[in-house]
Amino acid sequence: LFLFFSDLQMRVNKSMVNSFLLLGFSDLPGLEGLFFSIFLSIYVLTLIGNILIIAVTLANQALHSPMYFFLRNLSYLEICCTSVIIPKMLENLLSKDKTISFVGCAFQMCGFLITGAAECFLLAAMAYDRYVAICRPLHYTLIMSSRVCFVLVAASWRAAIPVQLGQTFLVFTSYFCDSKEINHFFCDFPAVVKLVCGDTSINEKMALVALLGLIPFALIFMSYMCIASTIFKMSSVEGRQKAFSTCSSHLMVVMLFYGSGITVYLKPKSHFHDTDKSLSLLYTVLPPLLNPLIYSLRNKEVRVALRS
Repeated sequence: LFLFFSDLQMRVNKSMVNSFLLLGFSDLPGLEGLFFSIFLSIYVLTLIGNILIIAVTLANQALHSPMYFFLRNLSYLEICCTSVIIPKMLENLLSKDKTISFVGCAFQMCGFLITGAAECFLLAAMAYDRYVAICRPLHYTLIMSSRVCFVLVAASWRAAIPVQLGQTFLVFTSYFCDSKEINHFFCDFPAVVKLVCGDTSINEKMALVALLGLIPFALIFMSYMCIASTIFKMSSVEGRQKAFSTCSSHLMVVMLFYGSGITVYLKPKSHFHDTDKSLSLLYTVLPPLLNPLIYSLRNKEVRVALRS
């Protein structure tokens, strides 16, 4: 990573581009103070909620199962993701200088893409965990061993980092047009690639696979097809309800994460509009805030652990 950003810095020194202007919510100057209060509150609550999930699932011996191991890692990813975006956004809401350096923008995009892609693969690992728990319950302990869980989490990061470093490198080694204004509150891929001159089809094709996480999404879909088939074959209504309840929280997180992301990233660069900034809040700010609530409110074991 150090060599990667050092190389980018050398390219900055040889070019005319040294910074970008993050427009953010500058078109609503009278509301920037209100936005600052709202996003600061969201950031603090996000940190508290996810740190609490990590602490509770670590402290309570009953929550040392694969599902909560993945949940801890998901909370860690959410903390990293929001910490890459929100602090700079809060700074820009209060400051008249809304610039971000070339390398700073690359770092922000790279950090967001890596954590986002890692979350895609981690959600797929969590779906696989639910598949094994419901479809192969007798072999659950054997299949979902501590080593397997660790390998799945490590694979999520290893699958995300090389691809997203390459994606960031392709964008920031391109030639940028005269405009250096990023119509967004952070250096998101669709908003930045809009400033690139020339053919950006390679970037957009990579975004389709790398950013939407089509591979992990396909794995999630197949897992839940098998889960649904198993649930419908259950003769007991109570068994069906119990099986569905173990998946409902994860399904809600997947729909929230992928639903908003697909809406933004499927659009070509020329179609990035102000409305996409609002949609971006759905997959950058809200999921990290809501995930702890979803898992704590809908999970009896977590609720009991929080009370104790």
